Amino acid sequence: MINIEKTMKNLNSRGFDASQFTTGKEAVDYVASQLKGETIGFGGSKTVETLGLFERLGENNSVYWHWKQEMDEARKNSAAAEVYITSANAIAETGEIINIDGMGNRVANTLYGKKKVYILIGTNKLSEDFDRALWRARNVAAPLNARRFKKNTPCSKGELKCYDCKSPDRICRGLVVLWNKMLGMEKVEVVIIDEELGF
Repeated sequence: MINIEKTMKNLNSRGFDASQFTTGKEAVDYVASQLKGETIGFGGSKTVETLGLFERLGENNSVYWHWKQEMDEARKNSAAAEVYITSANAIAETGEIINIDGMGNRVANTLYGKKKVYILIGTNKLSEDFDRALWRARNVAAPLNARRFKKNTPCSKGELKCYDCKSPDRICRGLVVLWNKMLGMEKVEVVIIDEELGF
């Protein structure tokens, strides 16, 4: 079983902020209390969509998300925003944050150009160590996302695992590991929610 307190301590040791909430509502209230009058970009995330963060943060901020607005313009506005909201495919108890991406906009915005980044996850995305977190990202999160988007890939049709395929529909094209908070960023916070959320 994952030790959340240890996970948060290890995230802190890597320069990340970390917080924990019992419910998604508490987490949303917290993030909303931190952000007022900001420009906020959103990365593709079932977790973030389920939590209703776009709508809530849109009450007091300028928000941009290609899932909710015209795709190309929303991606450009997200890239220019000072704050970014997304999730992760997996986080290790040892503190590494892992994301796999197809277009690259989601991972790019966690790496550069933001004042603050918030990464919201359910406890289902926590893994014991780096190797298991990487395995989860490749063999659970990526195939489930491929199925959700009805991609023509082996993982969307067969056994739930990565086939390292060469399909033109492949959505796992880049892997990013955050070992530490990137230089130049004021804050990167992992918000852990005691619920099963996203993939």
